[in-house]
Amino acid sequence: MGLLMMAMGSFVLVGAITPGPVNVLALRHGVTSGRGVAGAYVLGASVSYAAVVWLMGVGGEFVSGLPWVMHFARWSGAAYLLYLAWRLGSAPVIEMNAQGRATRSAPLTSLMQEALTQGALTQVLNPKAWVVALSGVSLFVLSQRDVSQARWLFVAVSLLGCFLGVGSWALVGRVLARWLTLPGRQRIFNVTMASVLALCVITMLG
Repeated sequence: MGLLMMAMGSFVLVGAITPGPVNVLALRHGVTSGRGVAGAYVLGASVSYAAVVWLMGVGGEFVSGLPWVMHFARWSGAAYLLYLAWRLGSAPVIEMNAQGRATRSAPLTSLMQEALTQGALTQVLNPKAWVVALSGVSLFVLSQRDVSQARWLFVAVSLLGCFLGVGSWALVGRVLARWLTLPGRQRIFNVTMASVLALCVITMLG
């Protein structure tokens, strides 16, 4: 069991920490939002990914046998992520103080709810999440004697690994925040992140 958990953890962390749409937006939240809002985004993305893993564990074989479902999910997810890239690239400059803290434009609870929802939606509509989850289920769940126990173990490991992986990008964003207090730097950062996000989507579709 210990070796299985280590293998699961390594697989999930590598998948969660490598560049992708969810992490690009986590970096942006780390830069422009406070800890609470960035944390809400990370939590939403992590819980959503755990749900994806569970769904793949329960019906992965069935879904993989229906190419049109995977095709539809892939293109609808790409459309949503490209929309987010457009919003990111055209986002207005945020007023920030010398410590890199943004001036709130709405109540904190409202901003946290929005970030939580965006994190969950971005992960659910991220084709990479479904592919990685299905690969992990095939490797670590379906091959075990007790599939149900292995599935729940993989869901728990995925939740923790995703939180650590995506959270690390948000932390990097907080470090960069002080450098991005100037409007010109913010514009360059927004356009760069939008381009990287769009490139991630195009790469996944290729």
